[in-house]
Amino acid sequence: METKNKIVTDYKKLSELTKAHKTLGNKVVCTIGSWDMLHIGHLRYLNKAKKQGDILVVGVDSDKAIKTYKKNSLRPVIPEEERMEMLSYQHFVDYVTLIDDVSETGDWAMTILREINPDFFVATEESYPQEQRDNISKFCGELRLFDRQAENTSTSDIIEKTFKKRLEHVLSNIKL
Repeated sequence: METKNKIVTDYKKLSELTKAHKTLGNKVVCTIGSWDMLHIGHLRYLNKAKKQGDILVVGVDSDKAIKTYKKNSLRPVIPEEERMEMLSYQHFVDYVTLIDDVSETGDWAMTILREINPDFFVATEESYPQEQRDNISKFCGELRLFDRQAENTSTSDIIEKTFKKRLEHVLSNIKL
């Protein structure tokens, strides 16, 4: 499948595509995330997610949503269009869509799950509180929780370490 055909932001069209796959007997897996500064933990996670079924749909949190729920104007580092495109190049990702149905208080409306009703939704346990996991379970066949796929690897940690090293470098070169 061509990369540009993998990015489907119209949920109705995505629903039609996933229904066609289900008609063919394929199991649809869905997951969502920020995917900011794609790293090895993300790729291991997505690869494992794909192995749960046949078709992997990856939701990408919009820039606006990330700013809302992370409550941080510095994130995301990578714009949503680029994050979607990077994910579309991954061979184990079948479809990429944008997740923008987050309220001002950071609550996710789960529109994608209501539309495609995946066979499996995968997440890490720390991504969602129990109440939200219970709600997610209503819109998918089964919720599967994964452990983090790379110890001590998170986008926030990478940003913090990089910034700290850069700052140390700059300070060490200042002549007093």
